[in-house]
Amino acid sequence: MELLFEKSRTGRSMDYMPASDVGEYSMDASLQRKEPIGLPDLAEVDLTRHYTALAKRVYGVNCGFYPLGSCTMKYNPAVNETAASLPGFTGIRPRQPASTVQGCLGVLTKAGKALCEITGMDDMSFQPAAGAHGEFTGLLLIKAYHDSRGEGDKRKVILVPDSAHGTNPASSAMADFRVVSIPSLPDGGVDLDALRAAAGEDTAGLMLTNPNTVGIFDKNILEITKIVHEAGGLTYYDGANLNAVMGKVRPGDMGFDVIHLNLHKTFSTPHGGGGPGAGPCGCKVFLAKFLPKYTVTENGGVYGFANPAQTVGCVRSFYGNFLVVVRALAYIEMLGAKGIREAAEGAVVNANYLKTLLSKDYQCATKGWCMHEFVLDIGGLKHKTGVNAMDVAKALVDMGIHPPTMYFPLIVHEALMIEPTETESKDTLDSVATAFHAVREAAEKNPEALHTAPHTTPIGRPDEVAAARKPVLVYKK
Repeated sequence: MELLFEKSRTGRSMDYMPASDVGEYSMDASLQRKEPIGLPDLAEVDLTRHYTALAKRVYGVNCGFYPLGSCTMKYNPAVNETAASLPGFTGIRPRQPASTVQGCLGVLTKAGKALCEITGMDDMSFQPAAGAHGEFTGLLLIKAYHDSRGEGDKRKVILVPDSAHGTNPASSAMADFRVVSIPSLPDGGVDLDALRAAAGEDTAGLMLTNPNTVGIFDKNILEITKIVHEAGGLTYYDGANLNAVMGKVRPGDMGFDVIHLNLHKTFSTPHGGGGPGAGPCGCKVFLAKFLPKYTVTENGGVYGFANPAQTVGCVRSFYGNFLVVVRALAYIEMLGAKGIREAAEGAVVNANYLKTLLSKDYQCATKGWCMHEFVLDIGGLKHKTGVNAMDVAKALVDMGIHPPTMYFPLIVHEALMIEPTETESKDTLDSVATAFHAVREAAEKNPEALHTAPHTTPIGRPDEVAAARKPVLVYKK
């Protein structure tokens, strides 16, 4: 497929504007470009056809099944977009006086109260721009808490189970903590003996992904938070997998002090493509004084701004990605408390239904019921046929299915992590199982063909490591 630069033809244009009746202004030479900007010369039809062709190559949730485990790629209702497109929301700017954006501040307030109710937290900041950013903000709250008690220099360790999201240890390191990994037991839960041995006077907190990345709700969740609290640490709940439990249980009731949420996962706002995302950070009341600046206040029905007493400062410009919050609130209002709970139940039912179907041909990393996602262990298939997790994923592309998350979690070496979400029908899940079974049959009969899949896409199997580490970001003739 040609780039726009390659389609460019000198002199071709789509200039429909009349000649300007305003005199030309020439900037000082020191401010001007030394050479032309190099934009392509194109007609409108060239642009339209180019981007239409690109759109046909894009695969999204609106195209088909998208089982990206741990990412909750579910369908986003169109009503969310309608709400976020209202002129009163799109026509504002962040430096307007609070008196002129009362409705928008009302949205932030209402969304904050709803998310606090769902999570069991007492306050919420919408500044973080995405999930990992919310993690980092929560860790800043933990750091500020220990600093305020004169223990900041002593409590430098964050405990992270090996079944956690990969961003947890990265965020901890960014916040200047040392990470200690806690192993998992065969059932996928945290090893309590290892946790007790690791928790001590240097513990700042624990970051727990629950349900975890093998799709298990830790049965010892209350004991886990108790162990950390008794050691003087705080507990952080990675809310990326909240879709499985929202409306059923609340992290705040389990003993967690801080949480981040992924509005672009759980609450049905756009996901991927570089954003915008939203990773609001919630906390218990004793940590609210450390929240980022510019929290929304309400006094007699009038909204304004305030800075928490011991704020960690801004973690992003202004108040976060506001229109993402509008979308999330529209989703929450549309579903209501009953619908939120039913969405979680549907996600769990779908995951267990698909897991049961696939377990006939594939080995699962854990036995028994899962929550919203499950992990296939392709290790046995690789040993028998030479077909690995990457081969299975690429073969699914030929069948019109987006691959599951590959090689994560790291505790399963040949992992495929599958999350069907609640928005998929039984018909879709049945067809997906048929595709997986066909791949398994091909692995037995013609494994070599799977090593070169996909065969039906514009490009085959690229060097993904080179693409990630040595990307070509500038077009050169």
